[in-house]
Amino acid sequence: MNVYDSELIEQALTPLNYKITSSMETADLIIVNTCSIREKAEQKAFSYLGRLAGLKRKKPDLIVGIGGCVAQQEGEKILERMPHIDLIFGTHAITRLPRIIKQIESKRDRIVDVKMSGKIDEFESSSVSKENGKITSFVTIMRGCDNYCSYCVVPHVRGRETSRHPDSIMKEIRGLADSGIREITLLGQNVNSYGKKEGLCSFSELLSSINEISKLSRIRFTTSHPKDLSKDLMFAFKYLEKLCKHIHLPVQSGSNSILKRMNRKYAIESYLEKIDRLRRIYPDIAITSDFIVGFPGETDADFKKTLDLIKLVEYDGIYAFKYSDRPNTSAAGFLEKVSEHKKKDRLQKLLDLQEQYTTNKNQSLIGSTQLILVEGLSKRQASINEQPAFSIRDKRPQAVQWMGRTSNNKVVNFTQDDSSILYGTNLTGKMVNIRINKAFSHSLCGKLIKDSPTFLGLKGEEGYAA
Repeated sequence: MNVYDSELIEQALTPLNYKITSSMETADLIIVNTCSIREKAEQKAFSYLGRLAGLKRKKPDLIVGIGGCVAQQEGEKILERMPHIDLIFGTHAITRLPRIIKQIESKRDRIVDVKMSGKIDEFESSSVSKENGKITSFVTIMRGCDNYCSYCVVPHVRGRETSRHPDSIMKEIRGLADSGIREITLLGQNVNSYGKKEGLCSFSELLSSINEISKLSRIRFTTSHPKDLSKDLMFAFKYLEKLCKHIHLPVQSGSNSILKRMNRKYAIESYLEKIDRLRRIYPDIAITSDFIVGFPGETDADFKKTLDLIKLVEYDGIYAFKYSDRPNTSAAGFLEKVSEHKKKDRLQKLLDLQEQYTTNKNQSLIGSTQLILVEGLSKRQASINEQPAFSIRDKRPQAVQWMGRTSNNKVVNFTQDDSSILYGTNLTGKMVNIRINKAFSHSLCGKLIKDSPTFLGLKGEEGYAA
C-alpha cells in the first residue's frame, strides 16, 4: 500500500512542477512515506529522518516531510522530536498535499495534517503515470479496517473500512492498461469484505469485471482475511483466466487460544477447511501466509501448534515477524510478554522449517514448463547495465538475463541468448514459456523455449511463446 501511496504523492506534486530526483542533495522537497505496522519499521523511519537534519542545515529552504502511518500515529509530537521537519501529513491527506506544500513554500509554516475523512471522493485517484517502463502496478480498492485485531495498528492509523466505487477502480485500471501496465495487484486490508458496507458489488464480482479488460494480462490481490473468504472467491481461481493462482491468507498462529487473544475471529479448524476447499477447487494454487511469533501469552505448546500447522499446510512461502507492542492496540496492555530471546529463537525455528517446504515446492517444478510474464531485466543483469549490451564484433545483443513470475508467484530468471528465436527482442511485458531447470530457495531458473512455432507477442501486446 505504501508503494501505491508514494505514487499518489508523486502524482499530487506533479502540478507543482516537482519531479523525482536521484540525488537528495539536489532535492527541494524530501518526503518520507512511513509504515508503523511493526516497531522496527517505525524505528527505521525515524532513523532516516534524523539523518536528514544535516542536509537541512546545509539547505535551509529544503522542505522535509513525513507521511503515512507513523505520521498519522505520532502527529505533532514529531515536531518536538525533530525540529527540522516542516510537514507531517496523515494517511488521508495525500489529496491535500498541493495546498499544504504551497503554504509551506510561501509562508515557511510548519504544518501538521492528520485529519481523517470517510469521504470516498477524497480517496479516488486518476491513473498514475507509468513512464518508467514498468508493466506491473498496484491499485488500492479500499482503505482502513474494521476487524481490530488486538495487535494491529491499521484501524488507528488508516481509519475504518471504506471501499472505492467499482466505476472508479475500473477507470483507473483501464487507464493503467492503456499506458502499458499488464499486471495489477488489488490492495486492501481485507479485500474479502470489499463493498459490503456500501452495498457495492462483491469482491469476486469486481474481479470478474476486471478480468474483461482486454489489455490486461494478469490480476493479483492482497490481503485476504480467512474469516471472510467466500466460495465465490475460491471458484474465481478456477474460472477467471487472468486471476493469478496464488492467495495470501494470513493465519498468524496455529493455536486457537492465541487466535482468540489476537481477535482473529476464526479457529484453526475453519481455516484448514478453507485451505482444503481451495485446493480441491484448484489443486495447483499457491498459498502463502503471515505469522507472528512471541505474542503475549504464547507458550511453547502454542508455538508447537504453529509449527504443526506449517507441516500440515505446506505453504509455498510465509512472512513471519516477532511480535512488538504497537500504540493504541489492546495487545500492548496484555501481560505475559515473551522475552526477546525466545521470540528470536522461535522466529528462526519457524523460518527454517518453512524454507524446507518452499525449497521442496520449487524443486518439484524442475522440468516443468511455466508461463511467465516478463517484468524486466533480472536483478543481476540490472546491476550490470540497464539495457542489453551489444557485442562490438558482430553488433548483435549479448546474452541477457530476464526476470518474471509465474501465475502462482514464483520468481523465474532466464537467459535470452542467440539460441532463441527471440534473440535481441525486448521481452518486457511479454508472456513467454520457460522450461525450469534449476530451483533455489526463493527463485527458479530456466530456459526460454526456442522451438515455438509462433510468438504472437511480437505482433501485439497479448500473446505467448508457446
